[in-house]
Amino acid sequence: MESILLALSGTTTAEVEITNSVAVIYSVAAGLLGLLISLTYMKTGNRVSKNFARTLITLPILVCIVLLVVNGNFGTSIAVLGAFSLVRFRSLQGSSRDISFIFFSMTIGIVCAVGEVILATILTTAICVIYFILNAIKYGANNTEEKDLRITIPENLDYSDIFDDLFERYTKENRQIAVRTTNMGSMYEINYRVKLKNEREEKQFLDDIRMRNGNLTVICGRCDMNEAEEL
Repeated sequence: MESILLALSGTTTAEVEITNSVAVIYSVAAGLLGLLISLTYMKTGNRVSKNFARTLITLPILVCIVLLVVNGNFGTSIAVLGAFSLVRFRSLQGSSRDISFIFFSMTIGIVCAVGEVILATILTTAICVIYFILNAIKYGANNTEEKDLRITIPENLDYSDIFDDLFERYTKENRQIAVRTTNMGSMYEINYRVKLKNEREEKQFLDDIRMRNGNLTVICGRCDMNEAEEL
């Protein structure tokens, strides 16, 4: 790789200038590695954003080009990269997994910009393999998906322990998240996070809740995808 770059730039080993040809090679390498990172992101996660997957391809290229443009002043290049921290990569708040892929892509762009294309390739391959292994063995995954349960009750019911026996019968874990008033204060909406013992008993669980809350609204579903994941 060094000999190719020297031939393209027409300089000696003591002084290698970043020419347009060299910049193209580095940028293309960063883009290809970004494509590998994007494919890993899509294959190893349950929640995939189309725009974010495309961003992971272009981000290493942009970082690489910025570093190459300010190649004569390394301090300036770092300052420019620091400005990236002020940019919101997504309109929605991302999870810790998304943030890790952003740093992954930026790191590969930086490594390519300093001419270590082989190192960048080895690093990308190794980390992608780690992601696939962790996904295959379901490392850190819960056997039961946590669900968002919202129950509406009339104001004359005491919500503190009205559903405790049902939670004990149908759920492995449960916790109350919030309580708010609705319908001009005549009703309460209670928000829980629950993990069911048996997914097939979800309907029976909701039916039993409806018998307690006077057949008012009960909502049970996946947790909000827009909620920020704790780092």
